[in-house]
Amino acid sequence: MVNNVAREINLREYYEVLKKRIWLIILITFITTVAGYVYNSYTQTNLYESSRRVIIGSDSGNMSTLMVMIKDPIIMEKVRDELKLSRSPEGIANQITVAQIDDSQVIKISAVDADPKVAMAIVNSTAKLFKSEIATILDFKEVQLLSEAKENPYPINPSGNRMTIIAFVLGMITSIGLVFLLDSLDQTIKTNKDIEEYLDITVLGKVSNMNKKKFVVKRKSQPEMELRGDTVGIK
Repeated sequence: MVNNVAREINLREYYEVLKKRIWLIILITFITTVAGYVYNSYTQTNLYESSRRVIIGSDSGNMSTLMVMIKDPIIMEKVRDELKLSRSPEGIANQITVAQIDDSQVIKISAVDADPKVAMAIVNSTAKLFKSEIATILDFKEVQLLSEAKENPYPINPSGNRMTIIAFVLGMITSIGLVFLLDSLDQTIKTNKDIEEYLDITVLGKVSNMNKKKFVVKRKSQPEMELRGDTVGIK
């Protein structure tokens, strides 16, 4: 029973400490949350992907060679010139992935860029130039382009709320820790327990704060009483 009472008193004291500086908790948590949201919004670049499929009429032995040729510097340089991109052929090649679909003759060409329109343009230009250049270089004309790549408005790495949530939790923990630190550094006497502990006296009661306005209102609220005095003669 005593332990339950002591625990209840401790919880009440903690609650009063937090309640006293709740504004500080709200302020710090708000600032850190906003900072996390801004950091997450401005540091993460959304990337967009577009794809196009190509049918290559070749056996499995030549398929690997033809797939490598898709990202050849000669083709990448022509893609750069056609789209007027300010990046190297190697940089464009790093944006492109080539994959064979289920051991078939269908090849998937994909490009990733921060601009969905550029990603679409790179894929379509690469597929078109591959067909024309491979016919010239290897005299291979069995390349069929399927439907053109479309602009994909949805990023492949959407910015989530992970950083914002982390900032909120850190702000909450930091602010609560700061509140208890400030309370521990505060040497003023705040409770009856402090008086009994530091002054070694017993608290019999406490007087609430009064001011002139409260005192006048209190007097007016009390019923008036008429006192009469009689003179008594003493002989």
